[in-house]
Amino acid sequence: MTQMLMREIAGSGIQASAVGLGTWAIGGWMWGGTDDAAAEDAIRAGLDAGITLIDTAPAYGLGHAEEVVGRAIKGRRDQVVLATKCGLVWHSTRGPYFFSQGGLPVHRDLSPAAIRHEVEQSLQRLGTDRIDLYITHWQDATTPVAETVEALKALQAEGKILAFAASNTSPDDLAAYRAAGGIAAVQEEYSMLARRIEQTHLPLCRDAGISVMGYSVLALGLLSGRIGADRVFAGDDQRKDDPRFSTDNRMRVDRLMETIRPIAAQHAASPAQIVIAWTLAQPGLTFALCGARNPTQARENAEAGCLRLTSAELDNISRAVARNLDTAAA
Repeated sequence: MTQMLMREIAGSGIQASAVGLGTWAIGGWMWGGTDDAAAEDAIRAGLDAGITLIDTAPAYGLGHAEEVVGRAIKGRRDQVVLATKCGLVWHSTRGPYFFSQGGLPVHRDLSPAAIRHEVEQSLQRLGTDRIDLYITHWQDATTPVAETVEALKALQAEGKILAFAASNTSPDDLAAYRAAGGIAAVQEEYSMLARRIEQTHLPLCRDAGISVMGYSVLALGLLSGRIGADRVFAGDDQRKDDPRFSTDNRMRVDRLMETIRPIAAQHAASPAQIVIAWTLAQPGLTFALCGARNPTQARENAEAGCLRLTSAELDNISRAVARNLDTAAA
């Protein structure tokens, strides 16, 4: 098998594995809880298998995911390209209300004061003196982007962050960040089921030399090939009310898997690995963030970064995606 695909976070000089480990599920919130010991083992297994990029956020369990990541990477910090986020706060009520978690209201706040507070909290939870990539999690319409970027540049000058990025942005947001001095990357939802950014962000970012991190590339597990029509989601698991998990959409995914499974067999791979490899081959998509809650999932995701699909295989999958998923809910 070939080596893990490595790519640069644009303009930063930072090389990271093209497959990143996403930690939303590790935080437990909206995922029906979590097993911390298994999560720490998953992170370590991912590192052992070649993943260097770990993406987390304070909002994943009100700091819980960051604490888990901090414990898991202790003693291995130099092997990790660490990304975390700012902009969703529960220590104050400034900025637009977004949601409640654990009985606390969470607001969107990208003011310089909030960013200063958040970065110190994240550094402490993660057990590190620096964050490789600091990402504005959701955009705050009450704070000018120029003020946010100024605060991020100050942190960069102090060495507390090495590069910064923005997530969940509109094209107007992206233009504002570029006008304020630029960003190294954007992080947006992207999968076979959610291809909106192909018409918006990907062309702009290719032209501007901005990396693109896709999250939910397996569509919350729907594209793993393992969620059948009879799977039931309970508790606070967000998937129980997600239209993507309708019976009709699961049947569409099953039809797509009829094309993917033979290709997976040719590569001695799983369907999920083929989906990840196809995603990484899409023009302009730099990194694919994949969640893992146990070591087996982490190793499987890592191995997808070592797969190289042929042009014919990529075309075959793309045709199947268009045939089965383009009219599915995204």
